[in-house]
Amino acid sequence: MAKKDLPTYTIGTLKNEAARNYRKFMADRFAHYLDDHPDLHFPHKHSFYHLVYFSKGSGNHSIDFTNFKVEGGQIYFMIPGQVHSWDFDKKPDGFIINFSGEYLTLLLANPAYLEQFRFFSGIATHQVINIPAKKRDEIEYLFEKIIKEGSADLPLKDDYIKTALLQLFIAVSRCTGSQNPDSQTAYNSVLLRNFQKLIDKNFREKKLTRDYAAILYVTPNHLNALCKDITGKSAGDLIRDRVILEAKRLLVNADWNISEIASELSFADNSYFSRFFKKDTGVSPEDFRKQISKK
Repeated sequence: MAKKDLPTYTIGTLKNEAARNYRKFMADRFAHYLDDHPDLHFPHKHSFYHLVYFSKGSGNHSIDFTNFKVEGGQIYFMIPGQVHSWDFDKKPDGFIINFSGEYLTLLLANPAYLEQFRFFSGIATHQVINIPAKKRDEIEYLFEKIIKEGSADLPLKDDYIKTALLQLFIAVSRCTGSQNPDSQTAYNSVLLRNFQKLIDKNFREKKLTRDYAAILYVTPNHLNALCKDITGKSAGDLIRDRVILEAKRLLVNADWNISEIASELSFADNSYFSRFFKKDTGVSPEDFRKQISKK
């Protein structure tokens, strides 16, 4: 029997609307969004891109089990499939935007356009950004434009929202100090991103650097050097990180037992999986599950 996964929300199920556009985009004030969806503090996934800007608030939120403190002027970005939860001390305010993968790519000639922004990398530590105080008015103005247009019924409404979203991404990217890369840096970034995509597709079966290097037509040494230069981690570390992340995503779901998770991730037996997990995290799979349950 197929095992249940964590709840995965679509824009349509969150909005509870049949209208076609709500399956692709929604924007709202964050306080209002929380009132409409009080159960979203439990770990869950999204099938869409998800970003939140906190104008005020306190507490914690996590992206793929990396925890962050909430503070005013903070913005976070998530890509489809990541596990997310939050626990607020005081009701925060700000803005929220959800959009599907096809919402912007229908406008753009380059379907991989969003991949140039580090905050859409899928790496949690790149996805939470504290906006400098002098830049917050500009960022909040763009959110206000998007929400106002989203609630209007005007010609070319979606095109207006899409161009405003791109302005928002560029403005946030400038706050991080990102510069236009030279051709060599751009090539390395594309190669790394292609490697990460291959890991996402194959991490259950392929756990060796040489397997991915062969697909990418580079040597294992070259792939290792590139990964260390850009991320500070070896290619093998990135593969192991993805396996551990998926293990955590499965462990947070009580419907899966440890043996089933080991099998799902193509480990020969339960004990090997447990040693692999504990070596990386410092705790056994069972203890990790207990820690998440307590939270």
